[in-house]
Amino acid sequence: MASKDAFRTRRTFAIISHPDAGKTTLTERLLAAAGAIQSAGQVRGKAGTRSTRSDWMEMEQQRGISIASSVMTFDYQGLTFNLLDTPGHSDFSEDTYRVLTAVDAAIMVIDAAKGIESQTLKLFEVCRLRDIPIITFINKIDREGQEPLALFDEIADKLALDLTPALWPIGQGVDYRGYLDLVEKRMVGPTGTPGVEWEEIEELIDHDELMADPVFVNALETLDLARSALPEFDLETFQSGHLTPVLFGSALKGFGVAELLRALGEWAPEPRPQPAEPKPISPDEKKVTGFVFKVQANMDANHRDRIAFVRLSSGTFTRGMKLRNVRSGKDLAISNPMFFFGNNRELAEEAVAGDIVGIPNHGTLSVGDTLTEGAALKVTGIPNFAPEIIRRVRLSEAIKAKQLAKALSDLAEEGVAQVFRRMIGADYLVGVVGPLQLEVLGARVEKEYNVPIGFESVGLEVARWIESDDEAELKRFITAQKANMAEDRDGAPVYMAQNAWWAQRAQQDFPKVRFLTTKERA
Repeated sequence: MASKDAFRTRRTFAIISHPDAGKTTLTERLLAAAGAIQSAGQVRGKAGTRSTRSDWMEMEQQRGISIASSVMTFDYQGLTFNLLDTPGHSDFSEDTYRVLTAVDAAIMVIDAAKGIESQTLKLFEVCRLRDIPIITFINKIDREGQEPLALFDEIADKLALDLTPALWPIGQGVDYRGYLDLVEKRMVGPTGTPGVEWEEIEELIDHDELMADPVFVNALETLDLARSALPEFDLETFQSGHLTPVLFGSALKGFGVAELLRALGEWAPEPRPQPAEPKPISPDEKKVTGFVFKVQANMDANHRDRIAFVRLSSGTFTRGMKLRNVRSGKDLAISNPMFFFGNNRELAEEAVAGDIVGIPNHGTLSVGDTLTEGAALKVTGIPNFAPEIIRRVRLSEAIKAKQLAKALSDLAEEGVAQVFRRMIGADYLVGVVGPLQLEVLGARVEKEYNVPIGFESVGLEVARWIESDDEAELKRFITAQKANMAEDRDGAPVYMAQNAWWAQRAQQDFPKVRFLTTKERA
């Protein structure tokens, strides 16, 4: 049985970035640095090279992008790390937003040449809403990129965040000479070999062979400018989400990765209290609580499995334990809980706050569900977002209508897309954030359920959940707009408009009705 303080050894974190910044490559390098795998895979592999552990779906490996979030649990130097690799592509941002509700820290990966990009900015704002502490890893320093001081200025300006250097590069691209490790107070060469050590960094000017290299001199001068203008590292300020330590490196070459893993172990917080109603859940509470932040169908296509990913918030969970789904009020005996390593899994005999456990089920668990030992608690802050693209599902084989209903229900619970049924007619409408989501939805419905489908426009561009404190007014609106009304998978009413102008007009005509762009998962 785990000790009551076992949760203090957990570090649960996500990696966030814009597409192609190197997030999945960094994931592989962290796993290799921790000894969890023998060699790091390649995101876009040549013939004979191994693909990454975190991108396990066929489409991910073909396109070289992350489509589904994946979970990898591994041990390193007495700590248990739960690493959540998230999709970088903006079309899958909903999945990433929900994953960020389950972590206590994040690594923000920035391309040294491109700086802060749009998706990085969006994901950072989600972290800020939850005060998630962030370690910044500026990647691809082995290639030509922006100057370190310019990158610092951009990050500070766009993110309004305090920065402090932890690893500082000596040159970049063809002039890369290694880096200065400001934590261990040592120089590391371009092949990763430790070099000169110091007590005070000013001692480096006494090394004539280093000072003869203009690249090294420039690195030392720019570091001095940065240190004079920036605050020193403070653990409390970092863990409150107001200061980010910055490490320069290369995920592809492995530069700076071991130091990044060290920073996670030493600085990332242990499990934090989880927002919930009627009160937050403290990780040191004895009773088990957890919440479903992700559902993945058909990870094992041969068995049509369906896994709910649960972040434990308190207590010590043991295999065979009964937990109550607060939403349904039903108890669930959990006989085969799992730990994950990409799509590989092993039985989880025991888990504590901070751990991610997979629970096989047949539709009884959905994203947002809270599991407890009986307490009537509900974890909050797990959102649905109004879709930006709405399409009608076109079924080419009418005989497969039942299979289509099953496929759309499963994948909607998983979060691949949102599914709506019109109040007039029996059409299925799907809502997504971007066109790539539609492509993934169509491909998975055909591959995993053997149901070929297409999508067609219905002349609708805006979807809003509606609610009102005046029940009569809400019913009047639904009656007046019946042709434009639908229900989501939870039965909540959704108003769909041809464009933003019509949505605005509806709001003006019915001021007592609220039109919502986000909705808490039921």
